Amino acid sequence: MRTPRFPSRHFRAPSAARQAGMSLIEIIIVIVLIGAVLTFVGSRVLGGADRAKANLAKSQVTTLAQKVEAFQMDTGRLPTTLDELVTAPADAAGWLGPYAKAPELNDPWGHPVEYRAPGESGPFDLVVLGKDGKVGGTSVDGDIRYE
Repeated sequence: MRTPRFPSRHFRAPSAARQAGMSLIEIIIVIVLIGAVLTFVGSRVLGGADRAKANLAKSQVTTLAQKVEAFQMDTGRLPTTLDELVTAPADAAGWLGPYAKAPELNDPWGHPVEYRAPGESGPFDLVVLGKDGKVGGTSVDGDIRYE
């Protein structure tokens, strides 16, 4: 038995206009658009990480201040350095620590948290200098103080 053949009008070869692919200009435009989208998304993702670290630094300063106050309640004095929260000083009777772990004395960017006793606005100051590690700045580079 013979297989039926379809009339040739159903199997037309595509015309030259239908076979043409994307031109070089169209390819370049697509690549530029993809690059722009990736740049926008990348800046949002990376910027979000810095904002998250700044928020973490704010809560870290508050928590560290509570640990300094706990040290003071137990020993009757403020620590001279933040290291006294980790290891017992020789002259601190009543020390019930450790009150903190050594990594907690650094901000989320790896810089040491600044501690001053007496402080400018209270018994002590705790300051995180921000992402750049320098005094002053704005946004994620700005100082974060315990008040």
